[in-house]
Amino acid sequence: MLNRVYQLISSSLRYRLLALVLFPILLVMPFVVGMAYLWSNEVSYRQLLMKVSTDLSVAHEAFEDQQRDYLQQLTLTAESYPFQQAAQQAFGHQPDLAPLRLQLQRLQQRKLFDFVFLVDNSGCDLTGDLGCGLERQPLMERARIENGSAGVSLFESIDLARIDAELAERVYLPIQHTPWAIPQQRDAEDRGMVFLSYYPIRDAEGDIQAFLSAGVLVNGNFEFVDQLKRLVYGKGSLAEDSLGTVTVFLGDVRINTNVPKKLAAPGQRAIGTLVSKAVHDQVLERGEKWIDRAFVVSEWYISAYEPIIDIYGRRIGMLYAGFLEAPFKETYFQALRWLGGLFLLVTLLSVTLAVRGAKSIFKPIEAMTRVMARVRAGGDERIGKLETRDELGMLAHQLDVMLDKLGQQHQQIQTAADQLEVKVEKRTAQLQQRTDDLQRNLDLLKKTRQQLVAKEKLAAIGELTAGIAHEINNPTAVILGNMDLLMAELDEAAAAPVRRESELIVEQVYRIRSIISNLLQYSRPNDYLAQLSPMQVNQVVEDSLVLVRHDLAKKSIRLRLDLRADMTVKGNPQQLQQVLINLIVNAINAIQAQLKDKPGAGEIRIRSRNRGDGVLLLVRDNGCGIEPEILPRIFDPFFTRSQGGTGLGLSVSYGILERVGGEINVRSRPGQGSSFFVYLPQQPQIDQRGEEWIRKIV
Repeated sequence: MLNRVYQLISSSLRYRLLALVLFPILLVMPFVVGMAYLWSNEVSYRQLLMKVSTDLSVAHEAFEDQQRDYLQQLTLTAESYPFQQAAQQAFGHQPDLAPLRLQLQRLQQRKLFDFVFLVDNSGCDLTGDLGCGLERQPLMERARIENGSAGVSLFESIDLARIDAELAERVYLPIQHTPWAIPQQRDAEDRGMVFLSYYPIRDAEGDIQAFLSAGVLVNGNFEFVDQLKRLVYGKGSLAEDSLGTVTVFLGDVRINTNVPKKLAAPGQRAIGTLVSKAVHDQVLERGEKWIDRAFVVSEWYISAYEPIIDIYGRRIGMLYAGFLEAPFKETYFQALRWLGGLFLLVTLLSVTLAVRGAKSIFKPIEAMTRVMARVRAGGDERIGKLETRDELGMLAHQLDVMLDKLGQQHQQIQTAADQLEVKVEKRTAQLQQRTDDLQRNLDLLKKTRQQLVAKEKLAAIGELTAGIAHEINNPTAVILGNMDLLMAELDEAAAAPVRRESELIVEQVYRIRSIISNLLQYSRPNDYLAQLSPMQVNQVVEDSLVLVRHDLAKKSIRLRLDLRADMTVKGNPQQLQQVLINLIVNAINAIQAQLKDKPGAGEIRIRSRNRGDGVLLLVRDNGCGIEPEILPRIFDPFFTRSQGGTGLGLSVSYGILERVGGEINVRSRPGQGSSFFVYLPQQPQIDQRGEEWIRKIV
């Protein structure tokens, strides 16, 4: 994208000038917008943090005021006339605690406090059965000096249960563990944070005889925390959609809050949730305030935390004030959108004015550029008269004059070029005609030479074959005649032991004649056609194996037969036998070349199957295989890689099968053996199906 913009600017003077004009605007305006964003972001957050700090101070004062209010109410009760009369009777010459107990019951019934009791100077309960150990030493000593004191105290579950079992149940709160908080060892918070107040009760002489103590639980006291919220976040103190919240923590557990609970019904509060580890470490561990944005339960809040100190000076919890960040951010982003829109408007206005101003300046230049481009492409165009009379207008007029002169010169050159082209075309046509004649003569000569060479080869093979056939047929006739005479001279008993061997000799003589006939057939295929007759392929295979069984046994090569074809096909059994013997001999030679040092490891497999309208024979060996570069030539006549071979075995086999419409194909890998596929159709016909056919039937 940047590359295309660069090419567009660099290719046009107008765009370069526009870029120079707009560059300061496009550079300065984003810088101004960015600085405004950073400045407004910093100022806005600083103001929000200052506000939440002020909110926390207000919440702190309200928190302290609430403790003083409880002490004031306790003081008014203790200084009332009925309570003073009951105290005088309780601590007079004849002590009577019954009126004082009655006053305490009435105070309890008013429900100003969650519990009220009267203790002596040693902390023992005077009006109930709570026993001793109820004193809160710092508050009692301060109440003795200041005539009353109040503070925050931590009550364990067992202490609350001694006072009232209902109080222990009220403070019990399951903890909701969260990943950002410190892992808790307990599953529930059962302690209570109490606003505890002490007021001294004096006798007639002014001596302190007892202390009136009252406490209010902060845990779950929603009326108290809602009152704090109303004081801190009154009407108009926040944005319209914002939410101000106040929370009291016991340790790092929310025990009283108006933060809504995530994914809960309206009105439910997020008590029992935990504060983050960062806030815990800074506020509870180090005793410092936390003022920053924080993720509270389910939303981001502008938050402020401070520790709550109990009467012993310990940090037992935290006071929190905060408000939702989202409404302020939305207002802030709205202002940024307005600022961005203003930037786009100014940029668009600047671009419009710059484009319109540059259009009048660059119109002559663009006209000249357009005309030059068309002239360069072969056109004939002029700029013409322009409205402007400045330097650019004069330059355009001079360009038209120059183009007129160039046009005249071009016309002269074109006329001369046309005449030259006519002469060149005539000479070229003559040369092309002579070249075509020469090429036709060369092709005819090459074809004639190939035909002559092929005829000479076949003629030489035919003469050689005819001579060999004549020389061999005479000895074979003598052998056959003598064998007949021999078998006739021998009686039945003497002929029986050698009959099979005699028949084998006769068969081989006939095979010699058949080979001679095949040579004649190869050299003169049109003069010889084999007699076709119905035959069983499996029988031909078994008859062929008799001729090679001795050679297989001598060379320790296993032969495995899997003959399942039962279809009768038409062919010449002697010729098919010749094909099989050629393939088996080739397999024996390949095994000897590969496994000559491993006697007994060689194996030849012969299979037969019915396949469509014919029979498929497979001859497979585990010999040396055939190299890929010579695989296409194995059926060529006189091509051989074995010593003593003529190179006619596979060639003759190929011709035999081709003349009956059969096929022979091979698959082989060096060192992994070879597989020859022989297909014999049920009805002989020439059908060149090739390698694609053999893949289908295999």
